[in-house]
Amino acid sequence: MKILVAIKQVPERDAQIRVAADGKWIDEDDLSYTINEPDAYALEEALQLKEKNGGEVVVVCAGPERVTSTLREALAKGADRAIHIEADDLGERDTLGIAQMLADAMKGEAADLILTGLQSDDLGLGQTGVVLAELLGIPHATIIMQVEKTDSGLRVKRELEDGWFQHVEMPLPALLTIQSGGNKLRYATLMGIKKAKTKETATVTASAAGAKAVSLEKVYLPEKQKKTEMLTGTPAEIATQLVEKLKFEVRVL
Repeated sequence: MKILVAIKQVPERDAQIRVAADGKWIDEDDLSYTINEPDAYALEEALQLKEKNGGEVVVVCAGPERVTSTLREALAKGADRAIHIEADDLGERDTLGIAQMLADAMKGEAADLILTGLQSDDLGLGQTGVVLAELLGIPHATIIMQVEKTDSGLRVKRELEDGWFQHVEMPLPALLTIQSGGNKLRYATLMGIKKAKTKETATVTASAAGAKAVSLEKVYLPEKQKKTEMLTGTPAEIATQLVEKLKFEVRVL
């Protein structure tokens, strides 16, 4: 079974983030980068499927030259080879544009299964995997916690709400977006790091960016505000007002 895993490089979670001067995105100077955490769980799921069923795991990442460090990390953990989509204009592409770029790079691979993280740590849109599946014309399922290979395809466990789960039978080829926390992430071993140096990393040119259907207009830090409001009335009336405000204004209930 050939499994493709789409991974994304994002700023480290503890990095000091500053908004760029134009207000369109963050200032990327002097930032440290790492693999997007949900994508790390997608990679782990792929590696475990390979260990149980055999096959090949190929990681795919789009971005500038710096993303090769994330690809090497994936190879060190056990991926068989990597595909680097050279693209310095990710900020100029919307979800559809990113998905189209990935689809163009993946079509020639004829994968049995494509895995992505549920969403990215930087934008958190949770759309790329679903759009990618539609562009490739294959079935998909989201928020996946477990994957099992069957004689007819796959059996997956989806996370729903309030502790509920759904089990779905799916044919192959298919695309799954993986939820974080389903497996324990592995570390790259010293032997894995050495082997990664000999594994193939193919470099392909990104397809041309098309017209954007959605654009990011402004990025800004949350504004701190202080507001005091006195509630009057009987204790029962005050309690009712407080519940209403917590529910509809603060939105914590």
